[in-house]
Amino acid sequence: MSAATQLATLEQAREMGLLPEEFEKIKEILGRTPNFTEMCVYSVMWSEHCSYKNSIKWLKTLPKDGPHMLVKAGEENAGLVDIGDGLGCAFKIESHNHPSAIEPYQGAATGVGGINRDIFTMGARPVALLNSLRFGELSHPKTQWLVEGVVKGIGDYGNAFGIPTVSGEVYFDPSYQVNPLVNAMSVGLIDSKKIISAKASGVGNPVFIVGSATGKDGIKGASFASKVITEESAKDLPSVQVGDPFQEKLLLEATMELAETDAIRGMQDMGAAGITCSTSEMSAGGKVGMDIHLDKVPTRQQGMLPFEILLSESQERMLVVIEKGREAEVIAIFEKWDLHAAEIGVVTEGPMVRYYMHDELVSEIPAESLVLGGGAPQYEREYKEPAYFAASKEFSIDAVALPQDYVSIAKQLIGLPNVASKRWIFEQYDSMVGTATMTTNRPSDAGVVNIKGTNKALILTVDCNGRYVNADPEVGTMIAVSEAARNIVCSGGQPSAITNCLNFGNPYIPEVYWQFVGAIKGMSTACRKFQTPVTGGNVSFYNQTVNEDGSSVPVFPTPTIGMIGVMEDKSHHMSLDFKYKGDLIYLLGEPQDDLNSSEYLYNIVGIKNSPAPHFDLEKEYALQSTVLLLIKQNLINAAHDVSDGGLWTTLVEMSIPSQLGFDIETPLEFRKDAFLFGESQSRVVVTVNEDVRDEFLDVVFENNLPVMMLGHVTKGRMTVDEINFGDVVEMTDIYRNAIGQYFQKG
Repeated sequence: MSAATQLATLEQAREMGLLPEEFEKIKEILGRTPNFTEMCVYSVMWSEHCSYKNSIKWLKTLPKDGPHMLVKAGEENAGLVDIGDGLGCAFKIESHNHPSAIEPYQGAATGVGGINRDIFTMGARPVALLNSLRFGELSHPKTQWLVEGVVKGIGDYGNAFGIPTVSGEVYFDPSYQVNPLVNAMSVGLIDSKKIISAKASGVGNPVFIVGSATGKDGIKGASFASKVITEESAKDLPSVQVGDPFQEKLLLEATMELAETDAIRGMQDMGAAGITCSTSEMSAGGKVGMDIHLDKVPTRQQGMLPFEILLSESQERMLVVIEKGREAEVIAIFEKWDLHAAEIGVVTEGPMVRYYMHDELVSEIPAESLVLGGGAPQYEREYKEPAYFAASKEFSIDAVALPQDYVSIAKQLIGLPNVASKRWIFEQYDSMVGTATMTTNRPSDAGVVNIKGTNKALILTVDCNGRYVNADPEVGTMIAVSEAARNIVCSGGQPSAITNCLNFGNPYIPEVYWQFVGAIKGMSTACRKFQTPVTGGNVSFYNQTVNEDGSSVPVFPTPTIGMIGVMEDKSHHMSLDFKYKGDLIYLLGEPQDDLNSSEYLYNIVGIKNSPAPHFDLEKEYALQSTVLLLIKQNLINAAHDVSDGGLWTTLVEMSIPSQLGFDIETPLEFRKDAFLFGESQSRVVVTVNEDVRDEFLDVVFENNLPVMMLGHVTKGRMTVDEINFGDVVEMTDIYRNAIGQYFQKG
């Protein structure tokens, strides 16, 4: 009996990551015992990475409807919203955590490649990349190796592909020591009348595989992403794919040319689970079937077995359904771009997807039974509050002694890896290719991309503070959504919608699942308030490290928020930098005697367990509404939100671009360390020309927003309560060079 037709066993199912009850369910669906190839297909499609079996019930509770939605979440390869002028914006964020932990260069590079394909297979041209990265202690040699590999992988692939990286974030914490998080986001623009669907249609239409040949790289990559990293994980290195950005560039241009025709009846990227995923998802989405001949798939190695061809995750490949009779037209486009285009099957009456090898039927499965939201399993796991959560409530700011030397702490703070400039990293990315980036020389809280031919711009950001979410998953995730919206507003835009990348530990651990449930609740609450529906995204469980003593440690829960906004008038682009000596500096929002979960408390004082920072969603919303109004009325010259590192860091970051300083006074009613270094939310620093001070204050007071005058912009000295904290040249050196010093050789 061949390997393809050999009957699968319960033991094989266990080895492939399937539960005993799932094996029984497969037999019930098929009406027989699956063969080996079919068991391989189910093992990847029912893996956590593809099926979301432990998260889908909670994901369904997220708000998905909004005034700008062009397709509903999960319907197509990426989220799609209407931005006016006949244009749509396609965007999505996904993780490539486990591959990057084992082989950081290719893991990160193929993460960028995969997320771009999700965008352009819809017919959208990518215009911007963003990334959200998490690593362990920066002083650790393994962390430095991971950082160098991931950053080079992102830079090499994105730069060669020709799409600018316009924004991002990087955090360091011991919880990510062995299991880094690499989340990549791509954003594209599309003629809203030329959307290419990811659903197959038209019985009798031919099915083509296009792009690179299929090899053995990436086999069972989806299963690899659905288990905990251990010391043995290096043995899974073949599961890491290898990318080719130049091949992807050809695919992009061919797809853009195809989008100008009406010959395509469906197209999908081959990402996780390769041919298996694209054939089953396109069939189920279109309520049709497919007959696929695996021996017609171009391969890199001879003698590849059916399961290897089905499960390969070789990069730069797409599945395309073409209108029957238009084959020559489509093949000519791919040949023009020097790409493989091989006919491998046909669309059939539903519901079966059949795979053949040299005319031998090796697998026959109902497509709907394989896919997320269809017949794939759905579970709600046990969850319970962890002990640390109650313990954190016992923290009191009174237990923290007031500093003896604020100046030395202030300098230490802006040199911390989580606060200091990520210049060493982002300078390896091309931010200017395409000539649409508006923040290269005019820094804003979010990335700003010009929409050529219109008066509009896209505003883009990724945000999440895993320490806040760990402290309180519900509040911490509300903060993540709110900070993303705040960054867009401070840049002059109106928040529109989000995509998410939900990075958590093992869902079978009740305390981890409690974090996940809390995060979903917090995200739902905040997104409804800001009217930013969830257009889709990614769930990454099993971000867990097994230590030498056998203990298992989850990463900080990190529900990364990717948000887009629209600036209707590019003249409203607001940057964060001080512009004029003598401008008045105001703090909008209400200060608090709050050090909770701040960089200062966590990494300088050394208190690791405290509640999330003070946060009030209603006050946050009022703050953002007023800031956007002030920008549109041209009443402020700069705006920058108070976040990591507190008010002190915000002022330093506003000083550096134009090398101006500040002279401020702190109010006596607050602790000075909390006022300067605390990270209570819903605060924005703005600068105001003295000539429009009255108009500025009228708007603020009319909107009942707390406001405090801090001081004024100076020539270069940084003064707090008449104490010289240093000058802008010294602070620039500390802030810009702190991270690069870890990578100096010699």
